Amino acid sequence: MTRWKPLVATLALALLFATTLSAQQPGFKRTVIQKQDLSVAGREVVQAVAEIPGGMNAGRHTHPGEEVGYLLEGSLTLMVEGKPPVTIKPGESFFVPAGVVHDGRAEGSGVVKVLATYIVEKGKPLASPAQ
Repeated sequence: MTRWKPLVATLALALLFATTLSAQQPGFKRTVIQKQDLSVAGREVVQAVAEIPGGMNAGRHTHPGEEVGYLLEGSLTLMVEGKPPVTIKPGESFFVPAGVVHDGRAEGSGVVKVLATYIVEKGKPLASPAQ
């Protein structure tokens, strides 16, 4: 049984990684630049740069906590469930509540770059595909 533990652990991590990536469309890239525990038990802050190729969507997904985004480059149409779509320009910010389904579309041909800060439950995937 002991020799199976590493295999089971590896498979569990692979499944977790695959679930996290499935929320992303081909060409979408999220690069984590910082992760830090918070003073609130079980919570952490994650900062990342998300890149969406022109004309593509990030994919409908949720986060296990709040997202605050700041548009660095491009034009982004943000679609948050229950709200009308909003077009965001460089220098503008947005907020997505925890667990709310949302998607972003890069308008035009250029890459959209977003600096995103997530305040999330520690140990959960940063993004999960919408159900």
